[in-house]
Amino acid sequence: MKYKVILQQSAEGFAVSAPGLPGCHSQGATEQEALENIGAAIAEYLDVVAVLARGKTVREVEVRVA
Repeated sequence: MKYKVILQQSAEGFAVSAPGLPGCHSQGATEQEALENIGAAIAEYLDVVAVLARGKTVREVEVRVA
């Protein structure tokens, strides 16, 4: 999957977030480490979403955005 992320250099290295997934943030000492860490954070985020969706009707649809 592809997700847009916001990557910002900080005093500690790099901070990264996935704006399409509220609250999904990570960091790393290097840009590469930050990107690897956000990949793991996104996977964990999606696991939680799957647990919260159990027993509910879930559909995947394609919508057009103007």
